[in-house]
Amino acid sequence: MQASPSFYTQLNRSITDNNTLLCVGLDPVPKLIPQHLGTGLNALYTFCKAIVDATASLVCAFKPQIAHFSALGAEQQLVQLIQYIHEAYPGLPVILDAKRGDIGSTAELYAKEAFVRYCADAVTVNPYLGKESIQPFLDYPGRGTIVLCRTSNPDSAWLQKFPDDDPAFLKVAKAAVTWQKTSEVMLVAGATYPEEIAAIRDIATHVPLLVPGIGAQGGDLQKVLKAGLIDGTGMVINASRSIIYASADTDFAQAAGLAAIGLRDEINRYR
Repeated sequence: MQASPSFYTQLNRSITDNNTLLCVGLDPVPKLIPQHLGTGLNALYTFCKAIVDATASLVCAFKPQIAHFSALGAEQQLVQLIQYIHEAYPGLPVILDAKRGDIGSTAELYAKEAFVRYCADAVTVNPYLGKESIQPFLDYPGRGTIVLCRTSNPDSAWLQKFPDDDPAFLKVAKAAVTWQKTSEVMLVAGATYPEEIAAIRDIATHVPLLVPGIGAQGGDLQKVLKAGLIDGTGMVINASRSIIYASADTDFAQAAGLAAIGLRDEINRYR
C-alpha cells in the first residue's frame, strides 16, 4: 500500500499541472470495443490502456468501473490497468468506482479490496448503512473516500430528496464536512441536478465534488460549474461513454483524445 503522496495531493497537483477538471471513466463493454482489437480479456485491457495513453495529459484522474471488469472475470486486467497508470503516469490518481456499502468485516474487506488488492487512490462508497459502513475506508490514511450524495439517475430522488424539509442528500453533505476533518473525502453530485449541487456546496464548502452526468447523460456543464466551483477548482467532471467510444474504428484512441480535449477546453471556458 502506497504511503504518499495522498489522494488530495495527487488530485490537486494533476488539476494544476494538466490544467483540467476532467476525469475519464473506464467502462469497457466488449461489444463496443473496436473489432480490430479482437475479443477476450486481452482486448479489453488493450482498449483501456490505449484510452489511458491518449487522454492522460488531459485529465486529473481516471475512474475504472469495477463491474465492467469483474462481470467478465477481468479482475487481473483491472489490477494490471491500475498498475500501468501508476507506473506510466505517476501522480495521476485512480478512482475505483465500486459504490461499496456494508458493515463489519465485510466493509473492512471491501476497503482492503480497493486499496490493497487494486491499489486505487480513492473509491466510491454508498452511505446508506451509516458511518460504520464508511469508516473502514476513512481509516486508510492518504486514500480518498468518495461518498454518494445526490446521484444523477432520475429514480434516486425518492430517497435522496426525502424528507422535503431535511433531505437525505444534504444530511450526507453535512456528514462529509465532519469526516473531512480527519480523512480525504469527496461527494458524488450528479450533473443532472445543478440546483442541488449548489445546495450541497452551501453546506460542504470545501469538500471536492465528483460529478457524473456530463456527456451521454446530458448535464448542463455551465450550470454545474457555476453551482459547484471553489475558486476555479473543487470539482472533478467525469465523462465515460462520450469519450471512450468516440470512435469504433482503428482511430478510437485518437478520437478519444480529441473528445477529451473538447470537453476539457469547454470546462476551462467556464472556470
